[in-house]
Amino acid sequence: MSAPRTTAHDATTTREPGLDGGGDGPGERVVGTTEGAALLGVPKARFTRLARLGLLVPAGFRVNRHHAVVWLYQAEELLLFASDEGNASLLTGRTPGNLRGLLDTGVDLRPRNWRSRRLGLMLRRADGPWARAGAVASLLGPPHVAEAVRDPHDRRHLDRFRRPPPSRGAPGSPAAGLAEELMTAQDPDEVAWLQADLARLTEEARAHRPAPRGPLGR
Repeated sequence: MSAPRTTAHDATTTREPGLDGGGDGPGERVVGTTEGAALLGVPKARFTRLARLGLLVPAGFRVNRHHAVVWLYQAEELLLFASDEGNASLLTGRTPGNLRGLLDTGVDLRPRNWRSRRLGLMLRRADGPWARAGAVASLLGPPHVAEAVRDPHDRRHLDRFRRPPPSRGAPGSPAAGLAEELMTAQDPDEVAWLQADLARLTEEARAHRPAPRGPLGR
């Protein structure tokens, strides 16, 4: 469950539209680790630990010039987290032992939580059953899609509705490759959950309107 690449810290505040990886919607303020830590009133190291544990969910990311991931967070969500009295113990003092144990295993839920958030956004914006199935397929590699959707005609039709990774650099560049890596589920339990969802949504889409049955390419 480790991150694909060492994460860089970035104090720059930015605004970007949702499906390009920058945040959930246009005009929403997103911040990097440095400014996010300042909003919570904690050191950057503690902020990163909270994010790795899944307690702070990235709204997006960018890739810096060193080809490292810079995670971005919604400023409003961070302020709400800081204002919740139930989170006070997470912002001061020692990290609870059970959470330290998770950190010691190398847990990093930032990519997975970002994918989950992105999937929710894609599903909300999906226009029709095949688009919903395509949104889920967007988070799976071709072999995992083939395991969940056996019919090659259905898979070909699904490909028309898959959303590409966020635009990060020219096609084939390290930044584009990193964006594709972050977009693709890795953990077996996440893959299995997405495959089950994909199989169900594809069946619903097929019942609504079957995929075209034309000749398949080689």
